[in-house]
Amino acid sequence: MSDVYVRLKELGLELPKAPARGGVYSSSREFGNHLVYISGCGPAIDGPVRGKVGKEFTKEEAQVFSRNSMLNVLAVLQDRIGDLNKVKQAVKILVFVASDDDFYEQPFVANGGSQLLVDLFGEEKGKPARSAVGMNVLPGNIPVETEAIFEIKE
Repeated sequence: MSDVYVRLKELGLELPKAPARGGVYSSSREFGNHLVYISGCGPAIDGPVRGKVGKEFTKEEAQVFSRNSMLNVLAVLQDRIGDLNKVKQAVKILVFVASDDDFYEQPFVANGGSQLLVDLFGEEKGKPARSAVGMNVLPGNIPVETEAIFEIKE
């Protein structure tokens, strides 16, 4: 697979500036044998996004929010490791979806972030284990939040 930054450009995407922390925690933490945990990131890139999926937003809009959340995750990861080409594999992601009571397609929403990882790192390295869960509300009334674990090359 080509350079991650070349793939981003080919997809018409840019890595945003890493989002500021929203509390008393670390945005990323290295642990174990070359693993990096990235704390939950929301979808805001060009400005705030607020509301629930299935109410204010469609599942298609939410899938874009999931992709944007992953872009923010990758921005935090880049700040931690310096170069996304050091990623050995995406290990696990957890996608929280603030959902209306009758919305049941959280996995569809989560595909936005998962697909970005596959597009950037390839099927073998980029397809993580994953959970997608519905929530009543997320911090700041954001519709999607994603956290992740990556393995980094030695």
